[in-house]
Amino acid sequence: MDWTAFWLSLELAAWTTAILLPIGIVVGRWLAYHRFRGRGFVEALVALPLVLPPTVLGYYLLVTFSTDQPVGAFWQSLTGSGLNFSFPGIVIASVIFNIPFAIQPVQRAFETVPMHLREAAWCSGLSPWRTFRRVELPLVWPGVVSAFVLTFVHTIGEFGVVLMVGGAIDGETRTVAIAIYDRVQAFDEEAAGAMSLLLLVTSFVAIALVYALAGKRRSIGVR
Repeated sequence: MDWTAFWLSLELAAWTTAILLPIGIVVGRWLAYHRFRGRGFVEALVALPLVLPPTVLGYYLLVTFSTDQPVGAFWQSLTGSGLNFSFPGIVIASVIFNIPFAIQPVQRAFETVPMHLREAAWCSGLSPWRTFRRVELPLVWPGVVSAFVLTFVHTIGEFGVVLMVGGAIDGETRTVAIAIYDRVQAFDEEAAGAMSLLLLVTSFVAIALVYALAGKRRSIGVR
């Protein structure tokens, strides 16, 4: 078991989730409540990482993060180091790759909140912010938790995007998914099997939790 790679994957997942969850709540709520021209385009853009091959996305990010491109040059001038083959680089790549997992569950949850509940809260004197905190957020909480779990677990298992942008630098960009690939290439089936089993169990528990929360939300809606 490569614990260094595993803990690095957990750190990457923690940063990705911490960055994406507030974005998912804000954007998901906005998409759920607003109808505007170009909404379909925005939703397609959000969902694009689901169908785009990770290596394709990784290639474009690799080019974008290069120091001869505006984004990469700006980051280097700001920090003194490049984005490619660095931990900050794979964090940004992971955030972009996991956008749909953070936004879509929250959007679907907000879409189930009846408009009359919000209107009643406003008529009772609650401000939009207090309505969000005291009325909307408790109702969409299962969707927020689902977004958190899916983003976190999906990040732990990322391979293509992380490999393209970060390579496999031990202790810096070599995540557990890349470590499994390396162990298979080295014919170390025992280590590869142990790490694969860990990811399998983690993924199963996460999906079971998401389905349990979805069932709870449906039961509440029926009532």
